[in-house]
Amino acid sequence: MSAPPALYRCAISHVRTAPVRYGLRHRTYMWLIDLDHPPRLPLLLRPLARFDAHDHFDGDQPSVRAGLDAFLAAHGVDLAGGPVVMLSHARVFGYVFNPLTLYWCHDHDGTARCVVAEVHNTYGERHSYLLFPDGTGTAHADKKFYVSPFFPVDGRYRMRLPLPGERLDLTVHLERAGGRPFTATVRGSRHDVTPLVLLRLVVRHPFSTLAVSAAIRLHGIRLYLRRLPVQPRPHHRTPENAS
Repeated sequence: MSAPPALYRCAISHVRTAPVRYGLRHRTYMWLIDLDHPPRLPLLLRPLARFDAHDHFDGDQPSVRAGLDAFLAAHGVDLAGGPVVMLSHARVFGYVFNPLTLYWCHDHDGTARCVVAEVHNTYGERHSYLLFPDGTGTAHADKKFYVSPFFPVDGRYRMRLPLPGERLDLTVHLERAGGRPFTATVRGSRHDVTPLVLLRLVVRHPFSTLAVSAAIRLHGIRLYLRRLPVQPRPHHRTPENAS
């Protein structure tokens, strides 16, 4: 099931409906890669895209695939070497921030087995959700990780995560008592990976992941100035503070 890597030029939107209505939209690009066959770029372009094991899961495995397999094994899932497709930001000039990385996991015969959603917050912490989507690509998970300082760690996610094809179309709802106070979408179009396509995307979105991180903080400041109450942040185990 090995597939060539792809680039998705995409728009990410966040809409809050409570306690105040607020929306943001950010344009960027993301990579879709086969974890067992990451892209091999020309030497001069390698600073524009790097996928490091340290950036995912516990960060203590020799590869991203090994980190994923260790996470799955801890939850009783064995893919027996089956293919995995990852949607993620890459390191650009040595920097990366991945609010959401997705892994579509398959058995050795190519049968879809599960999806792993790895979430990073702006405090350097990360958490992964093991999901079993239905036939529409929809899955549910209890929220267990502090992401926004304006939402407590409660509620439930409803995620629609179909495997990207020519189009990328993802939706994440946060459901709490009384409604859906937050919805995020990621939508984009597929492009073959060529040096020219990558260079055009880098020129249009320089330091793309740094821009994502900065935008999240900027919008957080705006919400704080609107006097939204900040929720206490619980301690999460991270690769940096794990014993």
